[in-house]
Formats: sequence, structure tokens, C-alpha cells
Amino acid sequence: MEVDAQPNVNFVEQNGDVSSDEADTNNNPSGEGDGMNGGPISALDGRITRKAKRRLRKSPSKELLPVVLNGLVTVPQKEKNMRKSRAGRGRGLPKKGGAGGKGTWGKPDDVYEENDADCQDVNDPNYDSDIQADIALKATSPKLKGKELLDMVEPIIQEYFENGDTDEVAECLSQLNIDTVDRHEVASNALTLAMERKAPEKEMTSVLISDLYGLKVVSEAELEVAFEQLLHQLPDLTLDSPDAPIVLGQFIARAIADDCLAPRFLQSLKKKIKEEHILCFQALNRADLLLNMKHGMLKLDNVWGVGGGRRPVKVLVKKVVLLIKEFLSSGDAKEAFRCLVELDVPHFHHELVYEAVYMVLERYESVERVAQSIATLLKYMFDHNAVTIDQMNTGFRRVFASLPDIVIDVPHAFTIMERFADICRQEDIISAQLRAEVPTRVRKRFVSEGDGGRLKE
Repeated sequence: MEVDAQPNVNFVEQNGDVSSDEADTNNNPSGEGDGMNGGPISALDGRITRKAKRRLRKSPSKELLPVVLNGLVTVPQKEKNMRKSRAGRGRGLPKKGGAGGKGTWGKPDDVYEENDADCQDVNDPNYDSDIQADIALKATSPKLKGKELLDMVEPIIQEYFENGDTDEVAECLSQLNIDTVDRHEVASNALTLAMERKAPEKEMTSVLISDLYGLKVVSEAELEVAFEQLLHQLPDLTLDSPDAPIVLGQFIARAIADDCLAPRFLQSLKKKIKEEHILCFQALNRADLLLNMKHGMLKLDNVWGVGGGRRPVKVLVKKVVLLIKEFLSSGDAKEAFRCLVELDVPHFHHELVYEAVYMVLERYESVERVAQSIATLLKYMFDHNAVTIDQMNTGFRRVFASLPDIVIDVPHAFTIMERFADICRQEDIISAQLRAEVPTRVRKRFVSEGDGGRLKE
């Protein structure tokens, strides 16, 4: 076939009703290849006609039903999002008759009756706590024993040493769920803590044991177990408290005097404990001695003495004066410091300063030696924080205020006071301000008779 050199090329659209197979057959009957745009080429009436290739509209196909394969329903990918029933028999109605769906609790016209008493799930919308059966809730706590019990009891005893309120201790112990087997640890812990303290705390512990026994917080059997346990622990207790056997014997005697223990308890322990336990026998012999002395039961009320601020002021003053006199005789400042701390009256240490300075003024015969010794004592007390700067100032100012009365018995009191203040200032015991406060005696003299006998200052 001959073709013109420059043929006219026309693009003809095909009818959309023609299928793709028929279009391929009509457009390319000879099976020739495509043109430059990929479309089929045909010759009609000596013209070359190039047919444009386009996408054909697909005819609607039949619905693909789910296929059951190995017991599983397989849905074609393109049918996945269709709302029609996949079983082939659905009516296209909403699920559960319109009662289902996200955030719905039934049909809009449904009414729920208040008869759902069987609903026990608090997350159920129908749950109503008012119509449920009465439920009694009881709080329980684990039983305390061993180290957990000691950690709870020790702060209670420590606080008791500060306020001395036995009722508060009994209330705190009653709130603890203590195991019956370890109830004796309450008394044992209190006695152990008291052994490391001074006489006032020991007296408070004896009162505490007596009150707890009266309030039935601890029983006689528990106290017996506690004392027997401490007797076997004496080898360890003496490491911290060398006088533990004597102290424990006094506690046993005081408990028997307070009717917390029966007298037979002491005799039964002597038979039970072997002679090899020397420390145990020391404690038991000490308790037996205190109980068998004349009027022993009455005297045991003061077995610990009266200590601290409970003693009268006159008694404390006598002990302070005795302390200073012993220091002037021995010169042992360390022993004087120990005696002062043993008085257990830190708020009363200004009395030591007052009595020491007064003794310097009183012993004017040997004022130089006494003044130097007292300055050494005050320096030692000040350096070891037994006497604070406020107590030092208070003691000196008390002497300054008493000088007009002291000068009646000691005529040179003002002069001696000035000398002693200079020594204390050199030792840095008092401040320069306090040294300036030292009073000086106003000196008055008579002039000659020619001046009319007037006084001249």
C-alpha cells in the first residue's frame, strides 16, 4: 500500500459502547503495531486513521460473594467496606435493632426499671450503692513483732521521757496491733532505754511500768518474761552500762514494791538461774537486799532519788557550793565538771558563776590564789560548754547587783571585784563590755573645817 508523503492524521473517538476487545480488532485488523502514541493504525479510503487510546468505562459486574476456604470466610478486598450483609441474607438494618453502636446503652425509647439489685459491679451503669445489701468493712493491720515492733515502740518511749504522760503512752500502745507473743518487748525496750539514762528517766520508767500494769496494757506474766530476758542479756548490757546489774536489781525491787510482780518471782528466779551467771546473781541479790531492809517497801519509792529540776533550790545551791570548795581543795577541774553535769540542771549553771565569784570576794585573806583558781575553773567550764556566755554574764551581773550588800561584810569588795574582773578579761572569760559594767565605789571625803564642813564629791 502506497501512502502519501504528508498524510492527514485524524484522531477519532470511539463509541463508549464498544468493548475493548472489539476496539482492538477493528482498529488493528492486520495485527500491525502501534503508532508513535501507542494507538492502533488503520487505512480507510486511502487515509491513515490513528485511533486514540483511552480508558473505557467498566460495566457493572456482579457482586462477589464471600468464599469459604478451610472453614474461614474470605471477603474480596473491594467488598470489605460494603454495608450489606456478607452472609448474603441480610436486610441492611442497623445492628441490634438500633440498640447497638458506640456510646449507646439501648434504644432511645427504652426505660430501665430500678430493680437491678443484683448488680454488684461498680463499673456497671446500673450499679446503685443505695440499693445494695449492707456490707461491713473492717480495717485490719498486720501484727507487729520483732524489729518492726521495736521501731514503733522506741519513739513512743523517747517522747514519754520528754513529756512524762503515761496516758498518752497507753493510748499509743493500744492502737498498735502487737503480736501476743512479743508483748513483753514493750517493757523490755523501756527498761533498756532507761538504763542508758539518768535517775529521773529511771524513775519515770518505773512509774510507766506501774501505770501500764494498772491500765492492763501489760500483764504480770509479760513483765516476768521481760525481766527474765534482761537478766540473760546482762553480759551485753554491761558493755554500754557497766552498772546494769545494780540498775536492773533496783527495777525488779521497785516493780515488786509497786505490786506489779509477786515476791515469789524473785525466789523462783534464784532457783532457776545457775550460779555461773554472776551478773544475774548480782542483780537478784541487789533486789533482795532492797526488799529485806527495814521499811524497804516504803524506801523503794525513792530508790532512784530525786534529780534534776525537781529538787529544791536550796539543795542545789548547797551542792554547787560543795563542788566549788572541793575544787579549791583538789584543783581537779575535770571532776568538778563531772559533778556539775551530774546535777542535771543546765538552766541553773549561772549559780556556779555567782557562788564562785562570791567566794573570791569572801576569801580576801588569800585573794590572789583563790582568784586565780576560780578563774581556772570558770575557764574550764566555759571551754567545755558547761557554762554558756549568757549564764556567765548573768552570774557576774548578779554579783554586781549584790555588791552594796556584800561590801558591808567585805569592805574591799569593790577593789577585789575589779582585780578579779581584770583576770577574767585576760583569760577571755568575760567580754570587754561586761568588764566595763563592773561597778566602782563612789569615794566621798570631807574638806577642811574652813570650807564649812560641807561634803565634796
